[in-house]
Amino acid sequence: MSAALSVLALFLAIVLAVAAAHKLAERARLTQATMGLLRLSPALAMPATMAAAAVEFAAALALLFPASRFAGALLAALLWAGYGAALAAAARRGDGGIDCGCDFGARRSGIGRFTIARAFALACAAALLCLSPAEGGGIDIQSIFAALAFVALLFAAGELANLPATSRSAAR
Repeated sequence: MSAALSVLALFLAIVLAVAAAHKLAERARLTQATMGLLRLSPALAMPATMAAAAVEFAAALALLFPASRFAGALLAALLWAGYGAALAAAARRGDGGIDCGCDFGARRSGIGRFTIARAFALACAAALLCLSPAEGGGIDIQSIFAALAFVALLFAAGELANLPATSRSAAR
């Protein structure tokens, strides 16, 4: 079980680190996304986006060490639950067409069910890690490759979820 927890911690840490780097690399686009999702002014959206990146990075770093894994998992669970709630609220109030910044490229389809479910699924995975025993769970090469494979699957699932519906395809 310790190996599975190590892979889960690494997977979540990689997703968080990539999300933080994404916010830093695409500050303008993600500040716009924050403005739309949270209905913040431009003066507040940029600091909120950078604060989210800092929390993501801190949680990712904390997940790498068994002594701080609980704190990192708790931060991650709260952060992703907050993202999920913000996405669901935006979709519910009719802002579902905005670019939420959840993917590397802007999506014309806006906020879909997959995007909301992904945020809550990641929150549940982090919460599961919070509930697990605080074991050593060292990092080995197999855990790294397994975590990277799960990250690739997560990104691939996001791409598949954003494909156009088959009912509108040219093949039909």
